[in-house]
Amino acid sequence: MGCATAKKGTQPLPEVDAVIQEVKQQYAPDSRTVSFSVTATGNKIVGYTNQPAAKAALWQRLDRLNKQFIDSVEVLPAASLQNKHFAAVTISVANLRTQPRHPAELATQALFGTPLKVWKKEKGWYLVQTPDQYIAWVDGSAIALLDSAQYQQWKQQPKLVYTEPYGFAYTTPAAGSATVSDLVFGSLLDVTGERDGFYEVRFPDQRVAFVPKANALPYTQWTASRQPTSASLVETAKRLMGLPYLWGGTSVKGVDCSGFTKTVYLMNGLVLARDASQQVHMGEEVDTKSGWQNLQPGDLLFFGARAKDGQPERVVHVGMWIGGNAEFIHSAGMVHISSFNPQATNYDEGEHKRFLRARRIAPQAALKDLRTVSLFE
Repeated sequence: MGCATAKKGTQPLPEVDAVIQEVKQQYAPDSRTVSFSVTATGNKIVGYTNQPAAKAALWQRLDRLNKQFIDSVEVLPAASLQNKHFAAVTISVANLRTQPRHPAELATQALFGTPLKVWKKEKGWYLVQTPDQYIAWVDGSAIALLDSAQYQQWKQQPKLVYTEPYGFAYTTPAAGSATVSDLVFGSLLDVTGERDGFYEVRFPDQRVAFVPKANALPYTQWTASRQPTSASLVETAKRLMGLPYLWGGTSVKGVDCSGFTKTVYLMNGLVLARDASQQVHMGEEVDTKSGWQNLQPGDLLFFGARAKDGQPERVVHVGMWIGGNAEFIHSAGMVHISSFNPQATNYDEGEHKRFLRARRIAPQAALKDLRTVSLFE
């Protein structure tokens, strides 16, 4: 293909790009949790943001350039949503992607019944935000859209937490009947009644199903019973041994490194940030300069590249300390236990060499402690 000649007036001015980047850095330094997608083509400024203050700052600074610009920046939520600014996940595990298309990178996952903020629609995909503040795109077939009144009504319905690693919701109160959906640990279901040892449940998209009572707990009972102690965190982590590694995974169908630690803490009632590079800023640092003696089971260990030659530290992996023979559990290939002890059969030299730091995340340092704060707020 030959080279194309740029049309006159369509090239962005360097000073305009500089302003856009300046505003982005100030108001949306982390695109995983704040939306600011703005570009300039000639004198036209296009894109969207969910931060009204960011748009206001952008135009304030553009005005100083003493040039005329066309404003095509939309403040989200988009008007095209027709006030349906909320959603609930309607499949066992919804895959959230970095772009509105199936081949795009898997960014994270959201479990059945997870409440979502909805910011924008594009060709059957929705830009949504999860309770851990992560922003990504989800296929519209995996969610039920709700306006504010519908969301308020839905979130007030009594709910169940599915407590088994994996299972099904059935068409009748009998385990041999046809399935309505599969379920994973952490699925949230509206409960409407009980029959023959089953809970009758209603999905956000109004499907009705039955779940064995032995496989679920009322949400309030489940949250009240959470005890995020060292022992409980380790026990939970070991229940996930052997789960396959999945980039972007945060469910029992597959977990990446931070998806694993996030799931362990969630099963104990604490909501953590999504990625390792976010989790490393939570809680308080544990001194490991002189060894591992200050670590407690449940502390998070972070791995990556140390700051060097003007380049900042880069966190790329996370695991959880379990103690014993200097052992930690993490998702790499699969969820398994490794050791920092060179004499141990499960010694992991690679992770030992790239260990950076450890953090202890108390309940008050979590994004949400579900014993005191609702997931739906």
